[in-house]
Amino acid sequence: MAESFGELLKNWRGQRRMSQLDLAFAADVSARHISFLETGRSQPSKAMVLKLSESLNVPRSTRNVLLTAAGFAQAYEARNLDEDEMAFVRAAMDWTLDRHNPYPAIAFDRHWQLVRMNDSAAAMLDAMHLGVGDSLLDAFLEGGSFAEALENREEIARHMVSRLRTESAHIGGDEVLDTAIERLAAMLGDDEPAAGDSMPAIIPARYRSNGVLLSFFSTISQFGSTEDIALADIKIELMFPADDFTREALVSQFGAGAMLQ
Repeated sequence: MAESFGELLKNWRGQRRMSQLDLAFAADVSARHISFLETGRSQPSKAMVLKLSESLNVPRSTRNVLLTAAGFAQAYEARNLDEDEMAFVRAAMDWTLDRHNPYPAIAFDRHWQLVRMNDSAAAMLDAMHLGVGDSLLDAFLEGGSFAEALENREEIARHMVSRLRTESAHIGGDEVLDTAIERLAAMLGDDEPAAGDSMPAIIPARYRSNGVLLSFFSTISQFGSTEDIALADIKIELMFPADDFTREALVSQFGAGAMLQ
């Protein structure tokens, strides 16, 4: 049986750890009105559904669910990147990725499936038998050439568990991400990382390809002001060299047109 709008609203408020008063303040309504909406004593307008969704930072796809539960038509679409109206988005994505050469840069979706990449990333990932359409989550979990190339796999796995939990919680739970979290947790077992005096500034990912060890840290960005479901899920990851050897190797090899091949 489908959940009512009130039940969905209460669940999301709980996930965001907000009291009725907190939500009322954020949405500029009374706490009493929030209570009435959750119990079904009051029915929201479409504008109110959208306002509460924004206050709760509900993902666009779930805002459609809330709208449907309240008796309204869905408001958000999931467009394909190949559609004509997405041309400016594709151009912006390619501009960002291409200008990051000679360092690797990728774009991927909610489930870490590769959407786009620059020449540097394509050359590096090709050596690990990965390309557009492949899932980095699957590649990491299945233990193939990608996982084997990652020298500090356990260290990165611990970071991934934390990151995936945050991503899943943000969207209200996701079967693919939650399954990956369970598999990573089982892989790590109960072992705790060795205690140290302090945490490093960054945790680089160290890849070994053809006998060469490359070390990266990265930044991640998303499109702002997007109302498209699919586009809101896309992330762009820009990788930067974490040591001089990696920087020099990438600059040298990219200039020669033979990145990591």
